[in-house]
Amino acid sequence: MLAAAIFFRDGILDLWQNWQTPEYSHGPLIPLISGYLFLRQMKTVPVNQGVVRDRWPGLLVLGFALLLGLFGTITQIQKFSALALIIWVFGMILVSFGWSRGKQFWPPVVHLAFMMPLPFWIHWKVSILLQGVSSELGVALIQLMGIPVFLDGHIIDLGVYKLHVAEACSGLRYMFPIMSFTYIFAVLYQGSIWHKIILLMAAVPIAILMNSFRIGVIGIMVDNYGIEHAEGFLHFFEGWVVFLLCILAMLVLARVMQRLSGDRRAFSEVLDVDTEGLGEQLSRVNDIQPSRALIGSAAAFGIAAVLYSPVAGNEPTPIEREPFIAFPSKVGDWTTFYRGELDQQISDILGADDYLSVKMGSHTHSAPVDLFVAWYRDQNGAGIHSPEVCIPAGGWEMSNIEQVPVDVALDGREVPLTVHVNRAVIQKGVDQQLVYYWFDQAGRRTASSYASKLYLLYDGIQTGRSDGALVRLITPIGKGEPIENADARLKDMMQEAMPLLPRFIATTL
Repeated sequence: MLAAAIFFRDGILDLWQNWQTPEYSHGPLIPLISGYLFLRQMKTVPVNQGVVRDRWPGLLVLGFALLLGLFGTITQIQKFSALALIIWVFGMILVSFGWSRGKQFWPPVVHLAFMMPLPFWIHWKVSILLQGVSSELGVALIQLMGIPVFLDGHIIDLGVYKLHVAEACSGLRYMFPIMSFTYIFAVLYQGSIWHKIILLMAAVPIAILMNSFRIGVIGIMVDNYGIEHAEGFLHFFEGWVVFLLCILAMLVLARVMQRLSGDRRAFSEVLDVDTEGLGEQLSRVNDIQPSRALIGSAAAFGIAAVLYSPVAGNEPTPIEREPFIAFPSKVGDWTTFYRGELDQQISDILGADDYLSVKMGSHTHSAPVDLFVAWYRDQNGAGIHSPEVCIPAGGWEMSNIEQVPVDVALDGREVPLTVHVNRAVIQKGVDQQLVYYWFDQAGRRTASSYASKLYLLYDGIQTGRSDGALVRLITPIGKGEPIENADARLKDMMQEAMPLLPRFIATTL
């Protein structure tokens, strides 16, 4: 256990950092509850008086945990180390009890997965999706009360007041604890298997509906009593009320299914929460027999901890780049007439280490171009936010999105540089804009966010680098203007800006 604690140090620290956020603040309780489920299940597993002979499956699981942990350490992707830690727990159970007895303990091990944060890029996409669903349902509730309201992206427009359904209001901070609670409830619930399945499947829609109800109630109160009712203690209090309502809804659902199936037992009989004899089961750790499997696995993780442990601290790969503040105000025929700064809230959500946001114009073109570049020193802690997710959050509808190649002629190169970009027409009301964006992963330019993640994985193994950038260009499409003109503006901007970008995002052309 000491060797594993050292070996999985990065994963443990990553878990602890994520547990400080509201979405995963339930994390520290998960190992304790899993421990309770484990000791409770121990009562059903008799003491083995003989020699344990089926330890080899546990050694295979431990070997896989060791390899996955090494992969996480080498690539500096801590979530692999955290996942390997859970697999190590199951491997230790199998080695200690043997396969025939140890495999029965999969429920408490699976429950440990609820302490794991989602990969950042998945977390962000899920959060944006839930924001949209919660906003739509919340507005529907406000409209049912006869209040005029308009939804613009994630902005609830009440006329005098505008409410932003932020990431914190997406419902994730309810969903993960509710899913964990539902899993525990299903394990302890003494009902049919299909009852358990329905309960597990109901956790997500219940959390979404209750969060939408919360957003709708806030909108109604703001319309009647003022904006202060959406802030401060009341906002926090309503969050706790929603969480408790989610639990109550789950209990009601279980009770209804019990009655429909003809089960007339009292709820206390259906839910097995027996806590007697847990200390006695805990003392059975003394029954674990020393074995070559245990000694060998301890030695393997001990050696790996010494050779590959990040205790001494992995020095980050040096990256030489210029800050975006040094980006020239004139690029070819394009001149900067506005350099913007993001709101602090948006900047915090973006999570970039440095960014450039400029509006540039050219006397040869009839409309300006917005150039936005976000650079990330380490994408393991914060991932790149895809415009495919962020643009709709601002109330713009994306249409005609496609991946297209754009050739950029560069001095000193006989063959043009081909950059595959995402090309999309976005619209809000009667306003239209054309968007190009792509991801730059250490010089590999791709339109696919999934490909950029694979490149990130490859770079982590080969060079230890985890930096990357997003490049986005936007230009308005005038009324009646051929879209080819907007394409020409963005391509001209790319032609002028592309030779400069490597200085600021630490890549080569």
